Amino acid sequence: MLNLLEAGFRRVEAAFNTVFTEAWNPIYQLGALAMLNYWIVAVSGIYLFVFFDTSILGAWSSVEAITREQWYLGGIMRSLHRYASDAMVVLVTLHLAREFALSRFRGPRWFSWVSGIPLLWLLFAAAIGGYWLVWDRHAQYIAVTTSEFIDALPFLGDGLARNFLSASTLSDRFFSFLVFLHIALPLFLLIGIFVHIKRLKLARIHPARGLIYGTMAMLLALSLAKPAVSMGPADLGTTPAVVDLDWFYLNLYPFMESVGMLWVWGFLGALTLMLAAVPWLFPEGREVLHSPAVVNPDNCNGCSWCFQDCPYDAITMIPHQDKPGLRQAMVDPDLCTACGICEGSCPSATPFRRVEELISGIEVPDYPLDALRRQAESAIDGLDREGLVLFGCDHALDVARLQASGVAVVSLPCSGALPPSFADFVARKDKVLGVMISGCHPADCFFRKGSQWSEERLSGERMPHLRTGAGKHKVRTSWAGPHDQRALESELETFRMELSSDGGRAEVS
Repeated sequence: MLNLLEAGFRRVEAAFNTVFTEAWNPIYQLGALAMLNYWIVAVSGIYLFVFFDTSILGAWSSVEAITREQWYLGGIMRSLHRYASDAMVVLVTLHLAREFALSRFRGPRWFSWVSGIPLLWLLFAAAIGGYWLVWDRHAQYIAVTTSEFIDALPFLGDGLARNFLSASTLSDRFFSFLVFLHIALPLFLLIGIFVHIKRLKLARIHPARGLIYGTMAMLLALSLAKPAVSMGPADLGTTPAVVDLDWFYLNLYPFMESVGMLWVWGFLGALTLMLAAVPWLFPEGREVLHSPAVVNPDNCNGCSWCFQDCPYDAITMIPHQDKPGLRQAMVDPDLCTACGICEGSCPSATPFRRVEELISGIEVPDYPLDALRRQAESAIDGLDREGLVLFGCDHALDVARLQASGVAVVSLPCSGALPPSFADFVARKDKVLGVMISGCHPADCFFRKGSQWSEERLSGERMPHLRTGAGKHKVRTSWAGPHDQRALESELETFRMELSSDGGRAEVS
């Protein structure tokens, strides 16, 4: 199932890359787009609250005045509030499905997955409560049905539904309490989002600027083309016969009446438990979890580059155990994803060191640098003529498919795990025409920042960086997802031709 879902998302992503480019691909920024819509809902909601009458008798008429008398702003704000809420639930659902499809819930990532589940119910609760406040026929149906749904729980009794059965039992004070809940629930949602991304360093909460403008334009166009309007005012003396349901949030309401409230409760409870158990129901997949990174104090000089680069805040700096006045890295194994990005950032992770066994200040035991050096040298020895060395990523395009007589391949847990010094080292070899580093698209790195950090290291924007003339001349990056094989093959051929045309030689310093 995971493979089918992943294949589906990957094909959609590839198509969107063609249309939007990688930087603006909305599939890569679902969480950030959901956050954008949250702020649209918040700002429009504040405006609506200024003109909203929180009494039972005044609620419907005040919403009508906002919608019709100031349609040029109030009506648009109401529509933006409605459609941004709908967009948010779609984006959050897609975000959850994609994270599941790409197996981004295992190991230390379980916390982000599990902490995101309560956010779903907070989102639905906030949105459904918002419909009550309009207090039209639609709101009456939702309020009565929701109250009966809550009262169906044996331990709650049937007190809530009585408030919506007659005008004599529904008070202004209770209605004001509903307004308070509609304000409080989004605030709790915001706190929950903070907890959700707490373990992620530099979490992306803002989409690309072009997507911001595009989202705003689409929501505005929809608000003008199909404004959100109310049904007639609520009448507790009658029962609404026909209502237009918002299927984004109210899709279960027809089932509450047809199959029964307790069955729907059972379904939601089972769904919640199943989602919470996903990290343990699917413990293994395409990737294999490895041992967390370990620090070798003898080779750690306290530079803190690994601390700055770790995408999951798994590294802290502490006083050095052997060198007074210096610091050393410390890894929290419960947060480490074994991506190896810290290896790529360590200045002691250089194959130029004349030691029998290469050990750096920090490395992942299952991906030791000494083994990487031997693997790279073996791949070069396998070239039957002068050719290219391709470093790939286990979570992007399988570079083994590109193994050929003129291309030697080495796969890594993440492209960010390759120290630039290794690219320098390989580029200086006699049989190596050039070095290509590939991996996930930077906007969608499996380990969040590996491709971006690798790109910045090789361009000299981030430490460590390339130091030899051979490395600066003969090393290139080309990011390729699982369905980008042809594009990467084309890049390799173009790179080979460029290097061959200038003799494929660079001054070695």
